[in-house]
Amino acid sequence: MNTKIKIILFMVVGAVLGYTYFYFFGCETNCSLKSDWRITTFYGSVIGLILAFPTKKKSDR
Repeated sequence: MNTKIKIILFMVVGAVLGYTYFYFFGCETNCSLKSDWRITTFYGSVIGLILAFPTKKKSDR
């Protein structure tokens, strides 16, 4: 799989999961993180971005 497509896919999935978290567990007021859907969606996409980067290079063996 192409690396750019993988990164975009992970970011989209993270954003969807972030919005899902807001929808089910978010609160109306007095919550800094969970009160706005844009914040949880952004954090979800950032977590997806972090998870998309490879940790080790493949060896040729």
